[in-house]
Amino acid sequence: MKRISRGKFEKMQQLSNDQGVIAALAIDQRGSMKKMMQTAVGEDKFSMDQVYEFKELVSQELTKHVSAILLDEQYGFKGIQAKDPSCGLILSYEKTGYDANTPGRLPELLPNESLDRLLEKGADAAKVLVYYDPDEPKEILDVKHAFLERLGTEALAADIPVFVEPIVYDTKITDDHSPEFAEIKPQKVIDTIKEFTKDKYHIDVLKVEVPVLFKYVEGFNKGDDPVVYTQEEAAAYFKEAGEAATRPFIYLSAGVPADVFREELTFAGEHGANYCGILGGRATWRDGVQVYADGGKDALIDWLDTQGRENINELNDILSKYANPWYEIYGGLDNIEVFDIDVTK
Repeated sequence: MKRISRGKFEKMQQLSNDQGVIAALAIDQRGSMKKMMQTAVGEDKFSMDQVYEFKELVSQELTKHVSAILLDEQYGFKGIQAKDPSCGLILSYEKTGYDANTPGRLPELLPNESLDRLLEKGADAAKVLVYYDPDEPKEILDVKHAFLERLGTEALAADIPVFVEPIVYDTKITDDHSPEFAEIKPQKVIDTIKEFTKDKYHIDVLKVEVPVLFKYVEGFNKGDDPVVYTQEEAAAYFKEAGEAATRPFIYLSAGVPADVFREELTFAGEHGANYCGILGGRATWRDGVQVYADGGKDALIDWLDTQGRENINELNDILSKYANPWYEIYGGLDNIEVFDIDVTK
């Protein structure tokens, strides 16, 4: 029997669709969102108001079709207000980026936030991104493990789900899109999932990368991209990564085009990866940035209501076919005991 506090359980249900699947949209990008908009409109015409409005319109138009949205307060404050009332809200809790002068890409929370404060702002969950290399020196891993233990304990006390997004990297192979990185990525993803689904972290949902660089999978590679994995090898990595998880996990889109993300999710589902949803970001809305830059607010609304909505619906169709309810990993709803805690004491 899995015991889950009432606040966490009810919020997990709020973040899920009628099938218990987390069909969520991510638009919490900060530095990268600013760069995308600057590139699209040109440095001389750029203003931060464009970023604020873009996030607002994406939230306003697309949250009618998803179960939850991930936003940041810094650039997404208008998006938070604009979301559909039925859509769950996940708020970013980490500072964007990392200190490049300190070894280890160490994580840091927003200094003026707490989980209680995010709850007061309407959050149904908090998300924390952590750069993670399971092959790093023990002293660096120890700092990250302790950081996530503290986070998990705070989430228990605040009675709110926490989503952790571990992004794997390698200190020697710095090009994480290269064939060389593709060879070592699967084991890093699998080892990371094994670590962070341990009970001591109290992580409610892992937001993970697919375990392969899909453009190097036989039959899915294009142009000059070499084959790093046969389809059988890729399928085995998806299955092993899924079986390593003892808690719900969802896939992130990692900036790949919409068609590639659909291929990844379908491939994962066909080969037994027991994922329970997605937090899809740029794969859903990235092309809308240039539309907005060229045609403004009305053009973006038209695009979101047509192509953006189609992108969402195509992902939702794949999820309805392949994704599992978040509670299935615990043996189903009948195997969950919901208990009350008094967080005011």
